[in-house]
Amino acid sequence: MRRAGLTVSGAWSALFGWAAALLVGTAEAGTVTVVTSFPKELTQAYKTAFERSHPGIRLEILNKNTVQGMAYIRELPAGQRPDLFWASAPDAFEVLAGQGLLEAIPDLANKAAPAKVGNYPINPPDFKYLGQALAGYGIMWNTRYLAANKLPPPKQWAELVKPVYFGHLAISSPARSGTTHLTVETMLQGEGWEKGWSQILQIAGNCAAITERSFGVPDGVNNGQFGIGLVIDFFGLAGKYSGFPVDFHYPDVTAVVPANIGLVVGAKNKDEARKFISYSVSLEGQQLLYDPKISRLPILPPEAMGGRTPSGYPNPFEIAKRSKVQFDSDLSEARYNVVSAVFDQAITFRLKELQAATKAIHAAEAALAQRSSPRAAQLLKQAREAAYTPVVDTAKVGDQAFLSLFAANKKDASVNKGVTALENHWNTTAKQNYERARILAEQALAALK
Repeated sequence: MRRAGLTVSGAWSALFGWAAALLVGTAEAGTVTVVTSFPKELTQAYKTAFERSHPGIRLEILNKNTVQGMAYIRELPAGQRPDLFWASAPDAFEVLAGQGLLEAIPDLANKAAPAKVGNYPINPPDFKYLGQALAGYGIMWNTRYLAANKLPPPKQWAELVKPVYFGHLAISSPARSGTTHLTVETMLQGEGWEKGWSQILQIAGNCAAITERSFGVPDGVNNGQFGIGLVIDFFGLAGKYSGFPVDFHYPDVTAVVPANIGLVVGAKNKDEARKFISYSVSLEGQQLLYDPKISRLPILPPEAMGGRTPSGYPNPFEIAKRSKVQFDSDLSEARYNVVSAVFDQAITFRLKELQAATKAIHAAEAALAQRSSPRAAQLLKQAREAAYTPVVDTAKVGDQAFLSLFAANKKDASVNKGVTALENHWNTTAKQNYERARILAEQALAALK
């Protein structure tokens, strides 16, 4: 049969040809699967802009926290893995690169980016991933909350241990948030292991909550649930520039390091993924960081941003110059899992006991300030030592065999048993320490009456 000069068989052939062409076009275009810890406001802005400039490519976003994202990539075989890993934590990228899961991409780097921010390389020497934005760590606060509660705006980590801030702070767990891990690690590197943990424990004792995700801290500060949050800078800056009654400050003990993007070895759509990496570090991709909902720091200096830098916007290169911490990603990588485990066992899972000990210590300190008592002072000193001494000391965290246990695969039964036993010991020790601290502080208070 013929219709308008076309046979039925010819029509079917044409239809199959169109279908095949469509399928080929779709296969060539592909879908770039991105595992990221970044909030939807950031990923959606990049998805919209990239797909507009590359109409044949679709971006699929898989939102996972940094630790979950790393595990997801590790557990999938080559050919089934996502294409890109996009997150803030340089130590997490070092872990994946060390496991042979990231591909070198030197040709995609933006040549206009400086080699370093402060003393920290924006791109690693092997180019197994690229710096895509810059980030520092600090303190955000709700201006209305602080005014209502007559609280001074804090500018340094050390200020957050003061009794006046009890119940007004929030932080996330480094085991659930790569950005919080960097914040905690920055404090540890700035103050040293023992002093750093003592400060972190005192701050945690003043916390109202340890949130399940890093987003919970800025969201809580933005809406006035918490007065103060310990956050990566873009959480505080995004709230500020989006019109929330919040402000943000970089303490002296901070660091500026790259947030990164990497091409996963065994990716499904490598060519399309490379195009997104190139776009993300291009001038157009960098200018997207100034969107108020994103508010991140570009890898390009302000003079290379095409005159788009908002007035008063933080200059990461100036912040890095005055920072007291030169972040060591190798050190952070080596003890990555230990830091997360210690925090959870001593703080996240024992927050109520730590809060109770801290409240009792604050009460005794207030009373001691009004009346002298050597016995009370000695009891209070013992209480502080019990509450704020880390469950893992400096010597232990410098033991390579100890660190290797936490870096090993926990699917190995013997490894899992060893790690679990240590974590249970830390948890029990922390509980006992906080109970002892509370009793000693209450005895100190009683001695002053």
